[in-house]
Amino acid sequence: MPSPDRLAVPPLAAVPALPRPTVPVARTRTLAVGSLLGLIVLCLAWELWIAPVRPGGSWLALKAVPLAVPLAGLLKRRMYTYRWVSLLVWLYFTEGVVRAWGDPAPGRWLALAEIALCLALFAACALHVRLRLQAARQHIPSS
Repeated sequence: MPSPDRLAVPPLAAVPALPRPTVPVARTRTLAVGSLLGLIVLCLAWELWIAPVRPGGSWLALKAVPLAVPLAGLLKRRMYTYRWVSLLVWLYFTEGVVRAWGDPAPGRWLALAEIALCLALFAACALHVRLRLQAARQHIPSS
């Protein structure tokens, strides 16, 4: 059995904190989180109130659920989350293109807004990953 000293939690000062992000990295994070939240709100409002497929709302509102999953990872600056969100967003982009092409007026405008939010989210995630990788390369000493 390990000694009680080995089970002790280190003092808070001994736990390394995340380094403070640079201004461009912080801006890409803000854009990514903002566009993800905008996409969630748009999906819910679109399918429940503004232009649902069926009167009174539709089950398509559940498409917002997968968007809520990565929100915590983006807020915690997890690189892996930024990478897979940049792939997930293309499903919503495709839905926006299809519905912009085939839906009548209110749905068409909402689909164009979905496309814009998807492009903003993809650009923010891709730029965030690129900037973080560049910063990591600059801090690694070469041998």
